Amino acid sequence: MEKKNSRKKCVQRLAAWTFGWVLTVALVAFGAEFLWNGNKLITGLALALNLGVGIGMVLANRRLMEDLDELERKVQLEAMALTLGLTLIVGIAYSLMDTSNLIPWDAEIAFLVMFMGIFYIVALVTNTKRYL
Repeated sequence: MEKKNSRKKCVQRLAAWTFGWVLTVALVAFGAEFLWNGNKLITGLALALNLGVGIGMVLANRRLMEDLDELERKVQLEAMALTLGLTLIVGIAYSLMDTSNLIPWDAEIAFLVMFMGIFYIVALVTNTKRYL
């Protein structure tokens, strides 16, 4: 019962840090235009907050990983490794398509982040079905 409560707390903590990080991304992205008229100092402070909350999110994820059993950890780490590798390959190819004008638009990081998130979910579901 204690392990289940610990896991639940870790997941809730990670969810809170992730939600906070997403909010600070939005704050940096839209705050300069809509809230503080491009003030560089405030934008810099918002970016520093974003980095700090991002580090908190990474540490919360690490704590969750430490709480997982060996099989759950294997499933997660394999999904993360596949996601990292494919994001690197796809990201560089995407950037090269932009710099060589193979695509008519600028390569935007948002597309790469979406690819990463979707592929991580697919890899996690696939690994979970395979191992569990």
